[in-house]
Amino acid sequence: MGAELSEGTARFLRPVRHGNAFEETIERLLQNIKLGVLAAGDKLPAERELADLLGVSRATLREALAELQKAGYVEVQRGRYGGTYVSRGRPPESGTLPEPGPEEVEDVLILRGVLEPAAASLAAKARLSPSQRRHLLDTLAEVAGAPADAYRPKDARFHVAIAEVSGSPSLAAAVADARARVSDLLDRIPLLEPNLEHSNRQHQEIVDAILRGDHEEAFRATEDHLQGTASLLHGFLGTSRADGESP
Repeated sequence: MGAELSEGTARFLRPVRHGNAFEETIERLLQNIKLGVLAAGDKLPAERELADLLGVSRATLREALAELQKAGYVEVQRGRYGGTYVSRGRPPESGTLPEPGPEEVEDVLILRGVLEPAAASLAAKARLSPSQRRHLLDTLAEVAGAPADAYRPKDARFHVAIAEVSGSPSLAAAVADARARVSDLLDRIPLLEPNLEHSNRQHQEIVDAILRGDHEEAFRATEDHLQGTASLLHGFLGTSRADGESP
């Protein structure tokens, strides 16, 4: 049985912002699923609550959920524990994903490189509560123990968790948005076991620095970690800068 959506998770289900309510409702829900904020097996809030969180009508929400169910991202269960749940199986990609341009890749990586080290540094400076420390350690354990086919959503959830304890909800939301864009890029490249092992070691270094209050090391360790991901994306997507080009 899936977990109920927590209050902390619910804040990432922000209202849609423009006029295309149906399309943006799907975008917002998929973003949270890909980030691991809505994890496999999680039960979505009741229809009225979810519509209020997203700022859309219940009719629009029903249409969006019906399409996500057809695509395999959510499933409806009946009976005592009935409701809408995030599917445990990852839906197959429908066709080849379009190749991103070098400017798009660089824009995402620059944004992430500004936001995430700052979030880690702020988290290290913050006076973390026991529940916040546990949240970091729990998401760290989940990504470290994740099988390859579930690694990327757990990885995304871990990175968002750092921003969640930074003390700035706006920064956490910005990190979540940037990480969703990174996840779309990562879906285009293969999972490499040595890279996952290296990432897990770096995750541990980041959390260790945060928990001991070393904001400079938290910043540096995060920068190092992000550079590894950037290198893989540039290599597999063929978007590396030319030699001699300024960063």
